[in-house]
Amino acid sequence: MMDAAKLLEMLPAKPRVLALGEPTHGEDVLLDVRNELFRPLVEQAGYRTIAIESDCLRGLIVDDYVTSGAGTLDDVMAHGFSHEFGRSPANRELVRWMRAYNEGRPEPERVRFAGFDGPLETVAADSPRQALTALHRHLAGVVGADLLPCTAETLDALLGDDDRWTEPAAMMDPARSVGRSPEAVRLRSLADDLAALLAATPAAGTELARLHARTATGLLRYHSWFADASPARLPWLLAVRASMMADNLLALAERGPMLVFAHNGHLQRPRSSMNLGGRPVGWWSAGAIAGARLGADYAVVATAVGTIRHRGVDTPPPDTVEGFLYGLPADRCLVDPRDLPVPSAPRESPWFGYAPLDPGHLTACDGIVFVKDLPEA
Repeated sequence: MMDAAKLLEMLPAKPRVLALGEPTHGEDVLLDVRNELFRPLVEQAGYRTIAIESDCLRGLIVDDYVTSGAGTLDDVMAHGFSHEFGRSPANRELVRWMRAYNEGRPEPERVRFAGFDGPLETVAADSPRQALTALHRHLAGVVGADLLPCTAETLDALLGDDDRWTEPAAMMDPARSVGRSPEAVRLRSLADDLAALLAATPAAGTELARLHARTATGLLRYHSWFADASPARLPWLLAVRASMMADNLLALAERGPMLVFAHNGHLQRPRSSMNLGGRPVGWWSAGAIAGARLGADYAVVATAVGTIRHRGVDTPPPDTVEGFLYGLPADRCLVDPRDLPVPSAPRESPWFGYAPLDPGHLTACDGIVFVKDLPEA
């Protein structure tokens, strides 16, 4: 069992945002560890929100269920997650536990769920329709029609068929994207005006409306760069996604202490990098952006693993971070990175889906969770 109290004792102060990373997706053991940490953080340390790397709009479905019981668990798992995370038994157990915890509790004591990723998938981004029309509808109910920059009918006509926004071929061929069409350019301007109107109308600035404003403007910016054919395209797409994630984290942090769970690469403080199309690409992650704003209110705990044998990831070399940790007796442990020896080599992964810890990032971690072996499900 992971010791949440020990983890908090390792930190100089209780952070408003406690970020727990994972080095790979799709391994329920890592999500079980997350669940083990979240429960005592709620029950003993006053944490009241968990945010995961999933669609921020779909996450509203999960939050409605855990706070009020709206819908059914099966429907929530089918429709409340992106990236196929709804198939995970550990995510299902998290949602079930949150709903059971909230039953009969007053609203201020209830735990909340959030997705903090944009409505984005690997090869496409969603249509901005849901966020943009919800923002327009909200503003139409609180300001005069003469202040709105357009009608709902105008938005609908400009948005057109949602399928053209999610065209998978646009990932490899920017010319297939509608992100810089005349309609998209006009929509981007209207979204900016609607977001500005929301900011200038204090009575209208609900948490949900601000989420819709961030998502609408972010999606249209993302689609615009999806349609770009220059070498800046991929760095911009990564940066826009990270910025959307960071903005969501900062907004959620206003609620109070929360646990954030995502890939290590989204939560780390140092600059991120990867090779795409044979060239290095660098950007600042959501954690780097949010952490710079939050300072001591942001803490990041990276997860490292020893083996994922069903993915070809075998026993780590002893001169790596994972190799040293693998030599410890415990199957799972929490380690202060300041207590680790300086590794002499980075670990190389034979599987693209797993990212070993970068030894150069150890000093930027506040803690490390180590799981010795990830068995095949």
